[in-house]
Amino acid sequence: MQSARRLSFRGCVCCTPLSMSPQRRPIATPRVRASAVSSGGRAFTAAAGGAPSAAAQGGSMTASAPKPHRIDIHHHVAPPKYIEEMRALLQPPTIAWTPERTLADMDEAGVATSITSITTPGVWIGDHAQGRRVARDCNDYSAKLAADHPGRFGMFAALPLPDVEGSLRELEYGLDTLKADGIVLFTSYRDKWLGDPAFEPVMAELNRRKAVVFTHPEAPLCCRNLIPGINEAVIEYGTDTARAIARLLFTGTAYRFPDIRWIFSHGGGSLPMFADRFVRAGRLPVNAPHVPNGVWPELKKFYYDVAQIEHPMGLAAITWMVPISQILWGTDFPFRPGSAYVKGLGEFGFSKDDLRKIERDNALALLPHWR
Repeated sequence: MQSARRLSFRGCVCCTPLSMSPQRRPIATPRVRASAVSSGGRAFTAAAGGAPSAAAQGGSMTASAPKPHRIDIHHHVAPPKYIEEMRALLQPPTIAWTPERTLADMDEAGVATSITSITTPGVWIGDHAQGRRVARDCNDYSAKLAADHPGRFGMFAALPLPDVEGSLRELEYGLDTLKADGIVLFTSYRDKWLGDPAFEPVMAELNRRKAVVFTHPEAPLCCRNLIPGINEAVIEYGTDTARAIARLLFTGTAYRFPDIRWIFSHGGGSLPMFADRFVRAGRLPVNAPHVPNGVWPELKKFYYDVAQIEHPMGLAAITWMVPISQILWGTDFPFRPGSAYVKGLGEFGFSKDDLRKIERDNALALLPHWR
C-alpha cells in the first residue's frame, strides 16, 4: 500500500505559514470593489455577529468581534479509527488532529461553524470493502462531533469512490440519515477524474438531490513523485483541481447536471491561470457541444474557497476570475490556522460588505439552514 503511493509529506510546505513582505500588500483596488457589484445582485443577511469583525476593519485580530460569525467551508477532521487505519498515508497535522485543537483554532479565528471533511488520501485506497467501512466510520464520527457540539460543526459526507454502488449507498445514508450538508469528493481517483463516465450514476443522484459537493485535490497515479523534494501538495494538488474542472466541463458533466453545486478548493488551484485557455478550448469542435453556453458561465457558477490562497497573489487571481458571491471562507485546518485568513483577507483591501460575504453570507446562500 505504501509503496504504491510513495508519498512524502513530512515537512511539506502546506504545513508552514506563508509570510508576505509588508511592501507587497495591496491596497483596495477598483477591481476588488467592482467584483462586489458583479456578484449577481443577491443580498445576503447574516444571522450572527452584527458588528464588523476586526479583520473587516483591516486588522488582524478577532477579539473585538462580538461573537464568532465566520463559516469555515474547508475544515478537516481525522477520526481515531481513520488515523488507525490510514496512519501510514497521513500527513503529520492529520495524525495530530483532535477536537480540542480544532475548537481552539475556531475560537481564535472567530469561526462560528466549520463544515468538516476528510482529507487525502480519502477513504478508498484500493479495496471496496475497506472503503465502505472507512467511509461509514468517518461519517458517523463527523455526525457525532456535530451532535456533541451543537452549532459548531456541519459535515460533508465521504463516499468510497470509485466504488459506485458503495458510494450511492453512502450518499443516501449521509444525506438522509445523518443530514449531512453535502458530499466531499476528490478531484481524481487514481486514473479517473470527476466527470469520468464511470461516475455518471453518482453525478445523476447528486444532481437529483441538488447536492452541495465539496471537492478536494488528490494526485493521480500519473503525476506523483515527479520532482525530487517536491511533494504533491506543492504543485500537483492545484493542477489536479484544474484537471478535474476541465473534465467536468469538456465531458458535458457540468452542463448535463446543472443542479450540483460545486465547491473547488484552494481558489480553484491553477484554474485562474488557465481560465482563458479553457475558454478557447471550449470553442474547439470537439468540446463546444459539451459547453453550449460557453465556458465562462460554468466557471462563474462554481464556488471556490480561499484555503491556502490567503496571500495577495491568490486572492487577486480569484477575485478577477469570479464574482465575490462565489468565494467562500476556508482554512484547510489543521494545515493552516484560521488566524492566517483573518489576517490575510483583512489586509487585502476587501470592503466590509465583501469580506462579510466571503466570511459567512456566501456560505449561507449554499447552506441556508445555518442562519
